[in-house]
Amino acid sequence: MKSIINDEALIKKGFLISTDKNLLDFNAIFKYLNEESYWAKGITPERLKRAIDNSICFGIYQHQQQAGFARVITDKATFAYICDVFVLPEFRKHGLSKWLIQTIIEDPEFSGLRRWSLATLDAHGLYSQFGFAEISNPSRWMEIFTPYLKEN
Repeated sequence: MKSIINDEALIKKGFLISTDKNLLDFNAIFKYLNEESYWAKGITPERLKRAIDNSICFGIYQHQQQAGFARVITDKATFAYICDVFVLPEFRKHGLSKWLIQTIIEDPEFSGLRRWSLATLDAHGLYSQFGFAEISNPSRWMEIFTPYLKEN
């Protein structure tokens, strides 16, 4: 795949993408997902911790401060689902979301996967740059969807 974002330009600005879970700022991730995202409002800290523990997580950092995040759920052989993708508002407009998706797709651990999947309400333009398209046979896909209940 042709690179869209020049890694070196962002690295020179102090940005880093890492899969090291020890670097994750759990509180910042939880706050964004629970309070700001449209897809994970109501997630409990315990559920998020379990999700992180059982996923490959990509954190974006600037000078050790959490700037963005994504999780990949995968068997590392045939399928990967990208989820919980975000860049915090104060770090937007630097190309970080493109860099994050590019880094995930190009990760050698995922080489040769047959299928990538994700769901989005409003970022179709971002993901289409990397080859994502609407599901070609949506009638083959099924789901059980149970939204989180936001505690008051």
